Amino acid sequence: MKNIVIGVCGGIACYKTVEIVNQLKKDGYTVNVIMTKAAQEFVKPLTFQVMSGNTVVTDMFDPIDHWDTKHIDLAKNADVFAIVPATANIIGKITSGIADDMLSTTVMVAKCPIVIAPAMNTAMYENPFVQENLKKLNDKGYHVLETQEGLLACGDEGKGKLLPWETITQYIKDVAEKNSKYLKS
Repeated sequence: MKNIVIGVCGGIACYKTVEIVNQLKKDGYTVNVIMTKAAQEFVKPLTFQVMSGNTVVTDMFDPIDHWDTKHIDLAKNADVFAIVPATANIIGKITSGIADDMLSTTVMVAKCPIVIAPAMNTAMYENPFVQENLKKLNDKGYHVLETQEGLLACGDEGKGKLLPWETITQYIKDVAEKNSKYLKS
């Protein structure tokens, strides 16, 4: 059975990640979810816990029920690590090597394929620093997905909209089935 870690960042699109987790679980994958503090403002951890069947990790300093180094164990056991939605914040943290919360710390330890599914306001997405960071991640072997154009939750129209959850789910499954663990260079 393949293990998928899903990182959920704070953006309105994170509600679509619930469907991704649900479908992956239905398709027989083990799914673990890590939520940023901002993501918890949009969707409660309980929702992802019910959909994944696993405890949702929300804080580096959560009490533990058995001894493990959670961020290392999650990363070591992952066949694919996907961040959906990936905000400008997490993209910048990863590119800069910043590990200051559970999600950014865990992704720094991961040696499996990492899928980045960005979603943000058009102006943020088109910002030269964000575009440079996405290119850097792509150049380092991360699987950086495009966004789609359309009407965003803020009322703006343009790039930055999260791809359909079905598309992202299939992409994650395709990467998982290739079983191509790798070391980031």
